[in-house]
This record gives sequence, structure tokens and C-alpha cells, in this order.
Amino acid sequence: MDACFLCYNRKNEGRCRMVYLEKFILPDEEQEYVLARRRMAENGGPLGYLDNGYPCGLFPQRGLFELDFEPITIFCGGNGSGKSTLLNAIAQKLQLKRIAPFNGGEMFAPYCGACVYRTGFNDEGEPLAIPAGSRSLTSDDIFEYMLAARTRNEEIAEDTAQGKEDYASLKYGENIRFTGWENYEKFRLQVLARTKSLSRRKFLQKLAGKEIRLRSNGETALYFFDEMLQNDTLYLLDEPENSLSPQMQLEVKALIERKARYCGCQFIIATHSPFLLALDRAKLYDLDTSPVRLKHWWELENTRAYFEFFFANRKLFQKDGE
Repeated sequence: MDACFLCYNRKNEGRCRMVYLEKFILPDEEQEYVLARRRMAENGGPLGYLDNGYPCGLFPQRGLFELDFEPITIFCGGNGSGKSTLLNAIAQKLQLKRIAPFNGGEMFAPYCGACVYRTGFNDEGEPLAIPAGSRSLTSDDIFEYMLAARTRNEEIAEDTAQGKEDYASLKYGENIRFTGWENYEKFRLQVLARTKSLSRRKFLQKLAGKEIRLRSNGETALYFFDEMLQNDTLYLLDEPENSLSPQMQLEVKALIERKARYCGCQFIIATHSPFLLALDRAKLYDLDTSPVRLKHWWELENTRAYFEFFFANRKLFQKDGE
């Protein structure tokens, strides 16, 4: 039985709430200066230059030098605030699995090399290891999954069309005599086609493969997260709300809360979604403030904009007499 459901059924709240990554320390101004000068020297000696200093200078000027994590930690802020940069730096330092590539620039690797992290501890006080299956997931990964699934289905459809012709020929055509390895494959397919317990549909699935069921983009994205998020794992999620309707964002919210509360998962998330910003018990860094501050989700400018819009139009949602 799934360990997640075992924990849930035992109602042992908090037992599975895990913090694999407890702290992440970023380079300060002096360290960034040393890194930049070293890179400049590598580029050109005494007359060295630096094409791109990113991500140096992004966080010290806003007083962000270290991050402390909970089972759910959220980075929020506008475009260019550094949400994805932090996720990429953590993923690089921890050497997490990832699908989609990212553009780091010439300073990104040395910058991440200067970062320091500390893991959490188990109930016996022993340091935890970052789980082997931990990974970084982005909205690009979902789009790549959908594209790969559609391409695979197109290939299967072509193979299936040819397979229908082959099925009739093999099932009702002339007997194929096995004479050796040169005609083994045709002989094997005829045996399959003439097997009474094997329908044409099953034959075609064996021949061409089974199509991946594709839903709407939002449903496929929800299915992607449901399949990808395993128990006892650290996940970095970059804007997982993309392609999801509000209702489906709420379903992903419930999935993340369940995985963090009962299944031993830890999440570090970059998001704009007011639904995900409201994740239960999440620690939330507002990267739009200087210095960067911890806030409640209802204190953010992003969520307040939603509130003010709907409050101004509340009469449209109210029935007469309410």
C-alpha cells in the first residue's frame, strides 16, 4: 500500500513533514566581487572583462543572503525578481535532476559553487541526505511532455494503420512456415494474429504500442504532476500553475499539501498563482520587497490586486438580497 495513504489513515499529522534542505546561503557582496574579478582575469588577464555578471548583484542589494526552508517554501515576486534564479541555483548546487535546460551565463557555475547549503535532521538527530529522486520541474517540462506524447501518438497511429493491413494478411493469408531466423519475425506475428485470445486491438497494441491518453492541456498538466510527484522527495517547482485553470490550480494545491503533510515531500516553489501562494503552512519570501521579507499570502501586492478587483465587482457575484 502507498506509504502516503498509510500515513493518512493513521492520522499521524506531522510525522511525515520533512525538511531535506534546511538552509541555503548565497554569496555576499565581497564574495561576488572575488568571483567576478577571478572570471575577468580568466577572460583577459590584467585587461580582463566580464560579458555577463548574472546572477551577481541580484540578491545582496536586497539584503538576501540566506534562505531557511519548511516542508513548503514559496518564492513570489514579479518578473525579474529572481524567483527562477534561486530555484536554478539550488538545483545546480544540489545537482538535482531536471529536464528543461536554462541559460545561466558565464558566472552561474562559479556563483553556485560559492553557495552553501545545510540539510535537515531526522528524528534521531542525524543529518538527512537529499533524496536521490529529487528534481526540478518547470512549466516547460509539461509542454515537452505533451509534445513528446503527441509525437509518439502520431507514430503509433501510422504504425497502427499499417498494422491493420498486416493483421488481415497474417490472419487470413497464406501460412508462413518457419525456416529460420530470416523469417522468424513474420512467423511470430502470424502466430500472434491467429491466437484466439488476442483481439485485433490487442494485436495492434503489441505491434505499434499503446497511445498515451491526451487530455486538455490543463488536464494533462494535472496528470503530469500526479504521476511525477513521488513520496519522500524534494521538489523544486517553477510556476507549476501554467496551463492550469483556477479549479485545477486548486487541485494541484491540494496535491502538494497532501504530499507535504503525509508523504514526506518537501517543496520549494516559484509562483504567481494566488491559489498556490495560499498553500497551507507555507513559508513565503516576497522578492518584490527590499530587503526581502517573509509575508503572509494575503499581504502580497499580487494577491491584493486580485482582492481589490473582485471586491470592486462584488455586486456582480451577489444575488439580490445578499
